[in-house]
Amino acid sequence: MNENNLKFENQKERSEEILQLLEKEYLELTMSEEQLSKLKEKMEEAKRENRMERNKKHIMKLVAAAATFIIAFMVLPNTSAAIAHAMEQIPVVGRLVKVVTFRDYKYEDVQHQADVEVPELVIDLQPENIQLRDSLEKTTDEINAEIQKITEELLEEFKIHMSNEAGYEELIIKSEVVASTEKYFTLKLISYQAEASGYEKNYYYTINLRTGEQLQLKDIFVDDSDYIGRISEYIKTQMEQQMKEDEQKIYWIDTEFDDMNFKTITEETSFYLNEKNNVVISFGEGDVAPMYMGIVEFEIPEEIIGDIRKNFF
Repeated sequence: MNENNLKFENQKERSEEILQLLEKEYLELTMSEEQLSKLKEKMEEAKRENRMERNKKHIMKLVAAAATFIIAFMVLPNTSAAIAHAMEQIPVVGRLVKVVTFRDYKYEDVQHQADVEVPELVIDLQPENIQLRDSLEKTTDEINAEIQKITEELLEEFKIHMSNEAGYEELIIKSEVVASTEKYFTLKLISYQAEASGYEKNYYYTINLRTGEQLQLKDIFVDDSDYIGRISEYIKTQMEQQMKEDEQKIYWIDTEFDDMNFKTITEETSFYLNEKNNVVISFGEGDVAPMYMGIVEFEIPEEIIGDIRKNFF
């Protein structure tokens, strides 16, 4: 092999290595677990400080620190036009849906702060199956409409409160891709509102990528199975165990106020599938525990429901 051929082969190998690296970065172009963890820690710390001390200046610093993680994460695609172009040429197999920012709204004065990023689901790769394509388009349109409705209502509340000059007000809306596999895609919409105290609420959207439909809890299990009873009993057991192990944790089970006690989940209970393909049940603040406990989640092990899950999942 002459010198020119050798140089060509070396350049080709190097190019392939770069493309592999770019493909890996592209496929992982969502917040890393560490970044998301830090963001969550900052938001939770802000909430705790706000509830305990109502120190709005400290909260604003914490939220700003959390925002730096997002900014740092978003820098990569814009650092090099050559890299961006190369990433566009890489085929992304199995990724039917991706998230883009539909709207970005930020505002800050002495008493008010808003940091809103409205996500939008788009079909990244058009399926060859026409029925799947139509179903996927319908589902993403419905989810996007719901997300935009939620965020518009929250923004309107924020603006009304701001015009009334009623005191400190904060609004944060972010999103997180909880899972993205060949079988399903899960998006979490996170909203956080603070006045005298903070309140966080999460919305989950899971799409069955084999049918293009939004996944309901019942869709995961075989017909006529008692998945509600099994999951409910497991959650009660976990609540009791956690309270025994940590006196700071309180759940509403077996209290003297029977109407408050957690008894069972329903088909409408909030849930999602995580990257491990496990069902996670999510309760909003104040649903099954005092407000200070925040969002409460229970990951359901395979041994509890594995025999009644559909093989598809």
